[in-house]
Amino acid sequence: MLNSTEIQQIGIETISLESKSLQKLVSLIDGNFSRAVEDILKSKGRVVVTGIGKSAIIAQKIVATFNSTGTPALYMHAADAIHGDLGMMQQDDVAICISKSGNSPEIKTLAPLITKGGNILIGMVGNTDSYLAENSNYILDTTVDVEACPNNLAPTTSTAAQMAMGDALAVALIKCRDFKSDDFARYHPGGALGKKLYLTLLDIANENTIPSVPTAATLSECIMAMTKGRMGAVVVLKEGKLAGIVTDGDLRRMLTKHTDIGDFKAEDIMTANPKTLSADTMAIEGVAFLNKNKINHIILGHQGEVKGMVHIQDLIREGLI
Repeated sequence: MLNSTEIQQIGIETISLESKSLQKLVSLIDGNFSRAVEDILKSKGRVVVTGIGKSAIIAQKIVATFNSTGTPALYMHAADAIHGDLGMMQQDDVAICISKSGNSPEIKTLAPLITKGGNILIGMVGNTDSYLAENSNYILDTTVDVEACPNNLAPTTSTAAQMAMGDALAVALIKCRDFKSDDFARYHPGGALGKKLYLTLLDIANENTIPSVPTAATLSECIMAMTKGRMGAVVVLKEGKLAGIVTDGDLRRMLTKHTDIGDFKAEDIMTANPKTLSADTMAIEGVAFLNKNKINHIILGHQGEVKGMVHIQDLIREGLI
């Protein structure tokens, strides 16, 4: 059994070996890369990415990245392709075939079928003397010197190279398409990532009531409104316009300083002219606003009109904090 230090060293050596291979990959990008990107951009179809074994798994990841960044793509397993799934390819589609050896039986059967169908074939291959390389329109060279596997068998360094080359394609396509964060948001409406890109403070505030009291409200009325609103604060209004905010913290601090509170009104303990944000502010910007001002509430308003209120717990619940 290896000791802890030896195990850590294996991890370090593996990552070091793979990083050196990725650095070498830089020198392998040539005109084939740019022409492949240009043809994908010109295509009116999809990018169909295929492979066998571990390369097939890499193909699925590349397809996911393409689809989320504006390049329509499909995954096609090489073995299934030669048993009927090749029918998913349309006339204007561009194919990317991923293989370390470039000589797998399935790949040797599939490659000529793709080109005979009139489709452009991009071979992402770790052997430039292979059948796939010879039968591709463009070669993306992902040759590695050695696998990180101690037996030089399990795809490790080679799949890292394939992944990196796929990312390089995706990023080149993103920049060529001028794909912006607003475009990205359309493909990521769910989860924390999507919320950072499209969720506004008003979207959250719409789920909340706006607890409010007039400036002349008693402390008892403030507490009742605060309890009913479940926001830990109440907005204080004067003639219907925002005058201040009273938080549960304000109440506690007031109670520690005064024993006779019968004559206190909302205007006596409120924070006057509180900072506000516009209703269309992105929710993620609200997080920065709370952190900067060291507060727990965001009042949405404009020129004294109160549109809503957001509590820090709302942002936590949305997964933004």
